[in-house]
Amino acid sequence: MPRTVDHGERRSTILEAFVRVAAREGLASLTLRSVAAEAGISLRLVQYYFETKAGLMQAGLGLLERESNRRWERRIAKLPQSPTAHLTLRALFEEALPTDETSRDFHLLWMSFAILAQTDPEISDRPFLDGPNRIGQRIAAILDQGKSDGEIHPQVDVEAEAVIFLGMLNGFATAVLVGQMTADAAMVSFIHQINRLSAT
Repeated sequence: MPRTVDHGERRSTILEAFVRVAAREGLASLTLRSVAAEAGISLRLVQYYFETKAGLMQAGLGLLERESNRRWERRIAKLPQSPTAHLTLRALFEEALPTDETSRDFHLLWMSFAILAQTDPEISDRPFLDGPNRIGQRIAAILDQGKSDGEIHPQVDVEAEAVIFLGMLNGFATAVLVGQMTADAAMVSFIHQINRLSAT
């Protein structure tokens, strides 16, 4: 019997190869041929699934965002049952910092995509708006729950603080990535900000 092709698995193989090549060589140097070679498949197969470099890059961007969300969910799942706002925010921040090869590759590619989306009409800029907006809403919900639990001061404006925390996530991640500050220094500053909102 002919072998059944798992198209989802094949797409995943190509996208994972795309991420490796993009992180190693940069988006500008990446070609469909280099991704095909990395994945160990033919150029024609890459073209069958993604047609163009822009199509492959857009799909790769979606993969990055999904993987980021999965990493955050795994980090949150490791917390004690009914974690405090402090613990939850700290876990989110720790996951956001580029402290290993995987997270560094993610930030490098995310920044590269963000820049490219400003000049390339074939690359949607929606992920760079919708993704951070969802994170900001999640932070606001965590802070709001902290207020309800008596952990966060009742006069704290959760929407305004969520914007501040989101800015810290993005800014500190970049600072750690380029070596302007260490992950430990970033964490100290972040914890200071969380403690400032404490009800006690």
